[in-house]
Amino acid sequence: MQKIYDYLTIAFRKNRGFLSFDKFNTIIHKHCEIKEDTSLIAELLIASGYPIEEKLTGFLYKPYFTPFYKQEYAVIDIETNGSKPGYSQVIEIGGVKIKEGKIIDRLETFVKCVYIPDSIIELTGIKPIDLIDAPSRKEALLMLREFLGDAIFVAHNVAFDYTFLTASFKRFGLGSIGNMRLCSLELAKKTLQSPKYGLATLCETLNIPMASHHRAYSDAKCAADILLKSFQKLPSYIQSTDDLLRFAQENPKKLQKEKNKEKLKQNKI
Repeated sequence: MQKIYDYLTIAFRKNRGFLSFDKFNTIIHKHCEIKEDTSLIAELLIASGYPIEEKLTGFLYKPYFTPFYKQEYAVIDIETNGSKPGYSQVIEIGGVKIKEGKIIDRLETFVKCVYIPDSIIELTGIKPIDLIDAPSRKEALLMLREFLGDAIFVAHNVAFDYTFLTASFKRFGLGSIGNMRLCSLELAKKTLQSPKYGLATLCETLNIPMASHHRAYSDAKCAADILLKSFQKLPSYIQSTDDLLRFAQENPKKLQKEKNKEKLKQNKI
């Protein structure tokens, strides 16, 4: 499904955040491996967290129209018993949901697991006995799915958390994660001054308290604080959530040129 998310997002951006049913259907039929009715595919996309909304004549891509400061962000961190999702599993999930600079929800749970290597025990302090009464992997992932909604998925080095969790979702038949993603590390590099951009170094540089490094909720809370610090340093041309996502992922100078061209066109109308 990741190809569908990517192709749809490109199309939405080219069409100013809106796709007619015909254009939407064309993309789905061309790139979707699931051969189902388009309306069912749309429901699956929405259930996965992909931020679209059905209107009378087509679909609206919500990040294009939502001011970045009014957007919900689910800042996630996971602890695992290994680095490869094919051979390892999540042992703890932490999440902080923020909107307009405030925490509006939180998630913190262990995940049942019978084996934790000594190196992970030493790093996290999490022991197998801590996980005896924890939710099963599927139960914990369902909790995360509900927590995410269609918020922007944020993590420090988001590729790891997003990829690991997507693989875990697929393993348990829960589909994929369709939420748009934002890397607090990459955004920090473009907005904040720091000798290094690891979580611990940024917290020290920015005077952000860190309760317990390498514990999921504590690290998620720190990443959320860093995200809010980055918001304060964004250039003025970043207005929408989609502007923010592109700023973090692309060349800022290229984005700024595009925004300036859009502004000139609007002034001529």
